[in-house]
Amino acid sequence: MKQFTKQITALIADDEPLLREHLRTNLARLWPELHIVDEARNGREAIEMFDIHQPDIVFLDVHMPGMNGIEAARAIARRAHIVFFTAYEQYAVQAFEQGALDYLVKPIVEARLADTIKRLQQRLTQTTSLTANYDTLLDRMATDMRQRSQKPAYLQWIKASIGNSVRLIPVEQIAFLRSDDKYTLVAWDGGDALIRKSIRELSDELDPDCFAQTHRSVIVNLHYVSEVTRGMNETAELHIRGRPDVLPVSRSYLHLFRQM
Repeated sequence: MKQFTKQITALIADDEPLLREHLRTNLARLWPELHIVDEARNGREAIEMFDIHQPDIVFLDVHMPGMNGIEAARAIARRAHIVFFTAYEQYAVQAFEQGALDYLVKPIVEARLADTIKRLQQRLTQTTSLTANYDTLLDRMATDMRQRSQKPAYLQWIKASIGNSVRLIPVEQIAFLRSDDKYTLVAWDGGDALIRKSIRELSDELDPDCFAQTHRSVIVNLHYVSEVTRGMNETAELHIRGRPDVLPVSRSYLHLFRQM
C-alpha cells in the first residue's frame, strides 16, 4: 500500500444510511490510512461539509433528493477528486474510463472499490490539475439523467400567515427566500411574509430551473435577478429587480452565474 506524508481525507454523500456505512466499512479495511471526515445525506449537505472540511476525495451518489450528485460535483468543481456511485452503470462510462472521474456501481463490489482506490492513490501523487473536460463530462451525465427520469412535481404555492389571515403565494411571484434563525422570509410581489420552513426543505421542493440557492441562507428566483456583481474571493452579490435587496452568492454557488 502506498504511503502518503499528508493524511488523505474523504467525504461520503448518499441518502441511504446503509450504503454509507457499507462504503465506510470497506474503505476502512481496504485503505485504513484514509480518514472519513463526515457523511452527507444529499448534495446540499455535501457542499456545506466540503466547505468546512476541504477533503481530498468526495464519494457522491448520483441520485439524491434535492440537489443531486452531479450538481454537487459542479459546486465542488476541481477542488477534490470525485467518485460517483450509481445504480446505472451506463452513466458516462466512457468518460469515466478516460480517467477524468471514477464511479462505483451499486451494490459496491470489493474488487471494483479496490481498483478505484489504486487510481485515487495514483492521482493524489500527481501534481497535474484535474482534466480540462471535467465540466463537459458532468454535462453528459446530467443529460443522461434528464433523459432517464421524469420531472418531479414542484411547489406551486407557499402558504404564509400575514396578519390574521393565511395567504397562498404563487411561487412564480416570489423574488427570493432568506432564512433567519427560526423563520424564512418570503419576498414576493405582494410584499414580505414569514414562514416556518427551512431553506433546506424549500430548496428540495422548488423547481431548480427557476430557483437557485446562492448561499446557505438564501434562495433566489432567477427571473428576478437584474444584475450580478462579482466580489472578492470568488463571491458575488445579486441585485433583485424592483427591490433594494442585495443578496450574497457564496463561492460554492458562483458557478450558477458565470454566464450572466
